[in-house]
Amino acid sequence: MKRKILVIEDDMDIAELVKLVLETEAYTVESILDPLAAIDTAKSYKPDAILLDLSMPKIDGWEIFKQLRKDKEFDRVPIAILTAKSEEFDAMVGLHVMNADGYITKPFGKQELIDKINELFKKEEE
Repeated sequence: MKRKILVIEDDMDIAELVKLVLETEAYTVESILDPLAAIDTAKSYKPDAILLDLSMPKIDGWEIFKQLRKDKEFDRVPIAILTAKSEEFDAMVGLHVMNADGYITKPFGKQELIDKINELFKKEEE
């Protein structure tokens, strides 16, 4: 069975690129461009992992992250941050304060993205 990944990203070009790359690795990918619909989409799609942009209009990615983590349905689903915030401090906050499962900075390479997603699932299996 293919693993399902939900991409919450307001930039259509980046969402499509992520989808294209991950589908070549036999993942099933759904993208949501509207951050206000992200929680409902996650509930109906039931992803095995989530890639979440931080800088989105209308609602901050951290707020979506907190809402997902509060929900028992998603408290164990790996969530990786997908962001242009590339400072070491931002990554430390994401990984160690917010407890995200991964941190991917834009721009990213194809292999880097694949490796980070594979790491999410390796952590889950341990």
